[in-house]
Amino acid sequence: MKVLVDTPIWSLALRRKHRPENASVQMELASLIADGRVAMIGAIRQELLSGIKEHAHFERLRDHLRAFSDIEIRSNDYEEAASFFNRCRAKGIQGSNTDFLICAVAARCEFPIFTTDADFAHFAEVLPIVLYEGER
Repeated sequence: MKVLVDTPIWSLALRRKHRPENASVQMELASLIADGRVAMIGAIRQELLSGIKEHAHFERLRDHLRAFSDIEIRSNDYEEAASFFNRCRAKGIQGSNTDFLICAVAARCEFPIFTTDADFAHFAEVLPIVLYEGER
């Protein structure tokens, strides 16, 4: 089973300074990568590459991320993301358009979402998504 890995997980793993409290997340991501189970969408790729000041660093990261092909995003994914936004908003739950697109793709593909973003726990109360909790 593939796992849709959200931006905060990648960010923790890609930091130069590794902190002990992040070790389990980093090991879990490494395991998913080794098993070929990582799912990526273009919006997450864009978030990871945005704001990198040094061009050489941008190119290195871009080249590393190219190992992960993007899951195709369909028109109905955008429609479902808007529906998810509306459903959550009606319950007082806020989120970004990218977060709801992640939820829509994950729901369609039946991928759990690997994230440290607490908003997704709120989304999971309303939406048909599953959060990845690791296998370790």
